[in-house]
Amino acid sequence: MTDIKQISHLVEDDFAKTNAVILDQLKSDVALVNQLGNYIVAAGGKRLRPLLVLMVANALDYKGTDHHKAAAIVEFIHTATLLHDDVVDESDRRRGKETANALFGNAASVLVGDFLYSRAFQMMVELDKMQVMRILADTTNQIAAGEVLQLMNCNDPDTSIDDYFKVIKNKTAILFAAACRLGAVLTDNEELETPLHEFGMHLGLAFQLMDDALDYSADSEELGKNVGDDLAEGKPTLPLIYAKQQTDEKGQKLITECIENGGLDHLEEIQNIIKETGAIEYTTTKAQSHANFAKSQLAKLPDNQFVTALAQLADLAVQRSH
Repeated sequence: MTDIKQISHLVEDDFAKTNAVILDQLKSDVALVNQLGNYIVAAGGKRLRPLLVLMVANALDYKGTDHHKAAAIVEFIHTATLLHDDVVDESDRRRGKETANALFGNAASVLVGDFLYSRAFQMMVELDKMQVMRILADTTNQIAAGEVLQLMNCNDPDTSIDDYFKVIKNKTAILFAAACRLGAVLTDNEELETPLHEFGMHLGLAFQLMDDALDYSADSEELGKNVGDDLAEGKPTLPLIYAKQQTDEKGQKLITECIENGGLDHLEEIQNIIKETGAIEYTTTKAQSHANFAKSQLAKLPDNQFVTALAQLADLAVQRSH
């Protein structure tokens, strides 16, 4: 099966130019900004969001260079959210490495996150395209709202499936949607903005659903972060919410206590309940449904290798192991 490296290879030259923009825009007179910023960039990750900008631009035969800057902007916004996320969640591992806050401290992480947000908006102004600014300003605001919603749901055992989907739509999927839509904006394909937004939105939902499933079922080393992080933080994600609905009274009581108190004292018991109730399969089925809908939105795009690769990304979102 095609993997993310093979897909990224299609836009290898664009990625190199995007990375050059990222490194150039990270430069600051403040040494700590350079140090922490370069640490985050070196940590890598899948770079899915900038990849989507580049893939869609190529799918629509974009001939300019603004997609490199647009991809870098999306990566800066995403990285800023990660920096803030890890402070809020008190995380110490991401992508198999120490988080920035574990290494540099919470204050530095928050402030460099602010630097990346503001740098992203400076770069948007340089693109001088009002629709790009509108999309990314609205997206950034929705991400912040999603973070607040997640904070409100934290340690709340009564969080519903609807509440959960509101969080992942705002917190994760909306940036996938924006990344895809930018390709249509840069190529002045107004009629493709909606299907590309929908493709990105449902790809993002599939991606986050699988992330939340893997948090209870993956190997810690392969995952690149601690298994059970969501449980430790008292986050009611779909596998846990569904398991609570399906288990017996004793299981419900245990899940309620774990969500309210956080921690990993009962991780093995919770994993057993999740397995017994088929919560991972339920979550995976939901992810597959969103991936299938995402692929259906590509019918309106030209038939080329980049559109084929976008469809493969939707499949990979569900079939991955980390």
